[in-house]
Amino acid sequence: MIKVKINGQEQNWDGDPDLPLLWFIRDEIGLTGTKFGCGQALCGSCTVLVDKQAARACVTSVSDVKDREVITIEGLHPTGDHPVQKAWRQLNVPQCGFCQTGQIMQAAALLIENPRPSRDQIRQSLSGNICRCGCYQRIENAVHLASTGV
Repeated sequence: MIKVKINGQEQNWDGDPDLPLLWFIRDEIGLTGTKFGCGQALCGSCTVLVDKQAARACVTSVSDVKDREVITIEGLHPTGDHPVQKAWRQLNVPQCGFCQTGQIMQAAALLIENPRPSRDQIRQSLSGNICRCGCYQRIENAVHLASTGV
């Protein structure tokens, strides 16, 4: 039995320990905010926080997060008012929106590690997250805004 804490709630898994965390989150728990993109950790759509660090859920197995804390977009803030989420709305960041949960989770991880990143640090941290619509400038601006506490 594998025990994982997801969004503050303990979850038990007695299935395949190699099941990707993404499918455990989406199919077993029913949290669909974490998206499937490439399945190879190249696009960042499936980004979640594992012990406050960004992780790609498509290549992280359930056994990799045994006894660890996982936060999905649904658990980032109970009312969707994490500073990054607020900045996203304020600056109207999304276009199609598909990559946004991964972008937000990557940005949240950055701000945990570095609450006041430079623009270069923001770009570097988010460089592994692909936006199909090319909203990179709006994404960078939102992360910068979130880092200022506005």
